[in-house]
Amino acid sequence: MGRRRALKSLAALGVGTPTFQRAMAAQAEKSTKITAESVKHAEWIAGIELTEAERASVARSMERTIKELDDLRKQPVGYDLPPALTFFPTPPRPAATVERRRIPLPAPTSIKRPASDEDLAFLSVADLGALLRSRQTTSTELTKLYLGRLKRFDPILKCVVTLTEPLALEQAQRADRELASGHDRGALHGIPWGAKDLIAYPGYPTTWGATPFRGRSLDNKATVAQRLDDAGAVLIAKLSLGALASGDQWFGGRTRSPWDPRRGSSGSSAGSASAAAAGLVGFAIGSETLGSIVSPCRACGATGLRPTFGRVSRAGCMTLAWSMDKIGPIARSVIDCALVFYAIHGADPQDMASIDQPFPWPAAKPLDSLRIGYIEEPRRPSASRPELNMLRQLGFNLVPITLPAEIPIWAVTIMLSVEAATAFDELTRKHVVEGLNQWPETFRMGQFVPAVEYLRAARVRTSLMREMAKRFDQVDLYVGTGLDLPITNLTGHPSVVMPFGFSDRDGRPAPGSVVLTGRLYDEATILGVALALENAARDNLKRPPLEAFLAGEKDSKTT
Repeated sequence: MGRRRALKSLAALGVGTPTFQRAMAAQAEKSTKITAESVKHAEWIAGIELTEAERASVARSMERTIKELDDLRKQPVGYDLPPALTFFPTPPRPAATVERRRIPLPAPTSIKRPASDEDLAFLSVADLGALLRSRQTTSTELTKLYLGRLKRFDPILKCVVTLTEPLALEQAQRADRELASGHDRGALHGIPWGAKDLIAYPGYPTTWGATPFRGRSLDNKATVAQRLDDAGAVLIAKLSLGALASGDQWFGGRTRSPWDPRRGSSGSSAGSASAAAAGLVGFAIGSETLGSIVSPCRACGATGLRPTFGRVSRAGCMTLAWSMDKIGPIARSVIDCALVFYAIHGADPQDMASIDQPFPWPAAKPLDSLRIGYIEEPRRPSASRPELNMLRQLGFNLVPITLPAEIPIWAVTIMLSVEAATAFDELTRKHVVEGLNQWPETFRMGQFVPAVEYLRAARVRTSLMREMAKRFDQVDLYVGTGLDLPITNLTGHPSVVMPFGFSDRDGRPAPGSVVLTGRLYDEATILGVALALENAARDNLKRPPLEAFLAGEKDSKTT
């Protein structure tokens, strides 16, 4: 029985020639049940040896995966449909300094320094920059303010992995000297920021939020960090992420939402969204593979931009999926995301997927000429949706659309699982599981997905990309539902997420959100519409009651 099962399993894995596979299949039972014994007999194809418990886990995972592979096989892919992969015959070139265009400064404002430090901490990047240039504050003062807030509120938010205090004070002092001498690097000069701790910075640990990499330092500097250094920004902290960029649970605990520390901040840019929304940094940088900017921003009431795939270099950042990873800003306002994106976007020789595309900010298109799509929801008629009503009041033309329903979207995301299993192959072979959350099961399952099936998923992904292109023939952007995250992460389209509306959740205010998704490389348009919506709603100006939460936690420890 074990031999027949093994033969059937190997045939399903696509081992050998077609003749060999037919011969094996003929000897196997018709049952498709995968068991730990099946996995044991198939381990040679992956070149690994699993424990009995790991085999049982793989068997359970492969049962689900086989169903997804069946769904992919049912999807028609003609001979002319290529996979969503591109080969570059030129090897990566040596790192080079990329000349950056000057970031356009926001229009001058007459802003006066707020009376309280808390009011100062919650100002936008644009307003902080205005105060710096009018000498009403200094970068050193802002840096010390945010460092103090990180230390004060991290015990309840758990958003900090490592403070970079010595570096921050040195960079802030340099920014003050340069600004005083008239050397202005642009909108981010002197602004303190936080990096999701998958972004490498020499001299400080880059832990990826995972126990096996705790305390590990990398000598290289991520391109996104270098570009922010060049812009004069001040790195004050490495911020938390769920282990290996999934969820909000890391070796320091669970990162929490500043609106309700009883709840997690979602992930994986958990600390970036939590710290930005809590006024602990001027802005932060996050990353997304399958929702890791959009989801924590929604949970924490932050504003985030997930750029088009390839718009921002990922060199020096942890790889989860080469064909899906994206880097983007998280802040407290739309214009702040635009200013940060302006500083970090562009091609980089160290990331072969990165490209140069124009970013005409402020948005060049007349906003009243735009067609904004929306997806009908049976339980929420469009007339009862406040975000759609506000867009109509602002003069936008709303058009109902549908998203591709005939393509098995979640089955295509097996590409992420396989790429992640490849990136962390060493962990699987060494049976490392501590502090990795759900990843070990995913990594082991990925070892048993044939290349034929991975490429089949890539071909179906091409169909999805073409279907989404048809949608953008109808509209310039659309209002998402949150359920389209796997679609847009597979197709690489940009999205901006922003707080919109509040509701009561177990006696505490919970932020709502709006997600706008636009055409490839058209971040300017979705940011322009988001800015109009933000100015009308002004929900981004609301602050979480952190002092009350901190006092409540202290009281609970003394009673």
